Amino acid sequence: MSIDSTLPDAPPAEAGAKPDMTTLVVYSGALIAMFMATIDMQIVVTALPTIAGELGNLHLFGWVGAAYLLSTAAVSPFYGKLGDMYGRKNVVLTAIALFLLGSLVCGMAWSMESLIAARVLQGIGGGGLMVSAFAMIGELFGPRDRAKYQGYSSAVFALSSVLGPLAGGYITSLFGWRWVFLVNLPIGIVVLAILAFAMRSRFNEKRHSIDYLGGLLLAIGTTAIVYWGYHLLDPAGPDLLTFALPVVALAAIASFILVERRAEEPIVPLRLFGISTVRIVSGVSVVAGSVTLGMFFYFALYMQTLTGLSPAEVGFLFLPASLTSMVISIVAGRVIAATGRYKWMPVVAMGIGGLLMIGFVFINSHTPIWVLAVMMGLFGISMGLQFQVLIVAIQAAAPLQDIGAVTSLITQARTIGASLGLALNGAVMTWALNLQTSELPADAAALLPDGLTGLNPHLASSLPTAVRDVVLAHYSSGFNVMFIWVAALYFVAMALTFLLEDIQIPKRG
Repeated sequence: MSIDSTLPDAPPAEAGAKPDMTTLVVYSGALIAMFMATIDMQIVVTALPTIAGELGNLHLFGWVGAAYLLSTAAVSPFYGKLGDMYGRKNVVLTAIALFLLGSLVCGMAWSMESLIAARVLQGIGGGGLMVSAFAMIGELFGPRDRAKYQGYSSAVFALSSVLGPLAGGYITSLFGWRWVFLVNLPIGIVVLAILAFAMRSRFNEKRHSIDYLGGLLLAIGTTAIVYWGYHLLDPAGPDLLTFALPVVALAAIASFILVERRAEEPIVPLRLFGISTVRIVSGVSVVAGSVTLGMFFYFALYMQTLTGLSPAEVGFLFLPASLTSMVISIVAGRVIAATGRYKWMPVVAMGIGGLLMIGFVFINSHTPIWVLAVMMGLFGISMGLQFQVLIVAIQAAAPLQDIGAVTSLITQARTIGASLGLALNGAVMTWALNLQTSELPADAAALLPDGLTGLNPHLASSLPTAVRDVVLAHYSSGFNVMFIWVAALYFVAMALTFLLEDIQIPKRG
């Protein structure tokens, strides 16, 4: 029996038609798989101090998170293309199996090095879960209806960002840090069973030529860029890698383009970049990743130092952002499903983000907590109007047989953007704080041996009141430079979104 390779793994529902039970079951499995992959980016944050205390090697602390992100970014194109060629079922089942194996090894780690290696394995599976879940939704539903269901997927993404740190803290306190990883096993086995029985397999007699070289070159280029982003944050300062990694990335990407031009079945078909929506959305996604995912760390640091709130209390300030992002994602999806229009949403999202960053310039140590909560709620609105909307836009522009490839493209663009944002935003902040340190009064500077870059919430709270007010004023001025920089990036992204064609997504096709 042969089924044409262009058929999706489940028939897409007609616009407005109620999906059948099988489609909803597969969709639910995709959402749970996505939730597992995204929550693992956050859940380890609150467990890391305990992990470092038991396993030692504190200097490798950051690589527990970075290893997962690097491997996720590197493998995304392979999963997208393999799903396009052979069907989504076997690809997503393989991804789940690798993710569960990685989770098991993480839970059994005997050293920081073994944990980092296990996180690489877990990320190889996690990258497949993310790309496959978004691609499955693109194949399960018609062009307009997929906007509504992608909205729910973005709500799941926001929910995982809220529950991750909280769950990690509670699980570590109650059961130990190893269960932060082992808890994936029972959930993953259930998802594996659901998708194994509910998804339709695709069989075809066509022999495919897998573009291993192109995928390897793209993985090297992406890894070099992401690693460079993390390396820029190294307090030791510039070294050989600081200059070598960009060269490696450029060489790998240039070679990748040459290989793709000749490949029989390229891992990322270059013809996709002939579609203006694909080009624009990819560029916007890099910038969007840098100004949203690349800003969470700095928000937490800034607000905790400025307000003196505990980490748990600052964590609750992120709740408005997550809740509004969830609600707006669902509403935006329904609006697109009803009207077919989406261009105005990312334009408004970037405009709100830019104005919000300018608003942060006026924050100081006396700003009421409710004002910070409202501002974080606005940040959530900006996220809710862009993330899944950009996925809908790029999936609507690409042929159905390339949905996996374009989905991996946007996932990779966000990852690169988040890494570069974390590094470049931090570089701007460090430069500005060093400049402000030189302007501190002598009595205040004497209490800060490492300058304003070494200021932390505990040190700030221990300063005499008069000195603390002066120090925090200069600290805010340093951060304000970064906020203006990020606002400029938002407006660049806004200008790019204006270039999107104002099309109406058809109800069918």
